[in-house]
Amino acid sequence: VQLVESGGGLVQAGGSLRLSCVPSVSIFSINIMGWYRQAPGKQREMVATIITGGSTNYADSVKGRFTISRDNAKNTVYLQMNNLKPDDTAVYYCNIIVLGTTHWGQGTQVTVSS
Repeated sequence: VQLVESGGGLVQAGGSLRLSCVPSVSIFSINIMGWYRQAPGKQREMVATIITGGSTNYADSVKGRFTISRDNAKNTVYLQMNNLKPDDTAVYYCNIIVLGTTHWGQGTQVTVSS
């Protein structure tokens, strides 16, 4: 299973970015899809997840600013990030769980300047 991420970059505080993740398996076979991030010197943390039924979960630090969604027709999961803050700077990883097995993308860098 491979995950192809895109959409990271450099943005000023208050700006927006949209991350995309395309898995090499059908999105319908995926139980849970999510985004995690890891800042320098910190542990990887959950940002947002979405399950098969569409229910979502967010880290408190991003609630009201980030939105996770999935487009079944495009076999893609998105993370829309608005009102970005310097503390959001990190490498963002796409994560999926298929039949109990976890898979990670290669990561995409998001840098927010103040």
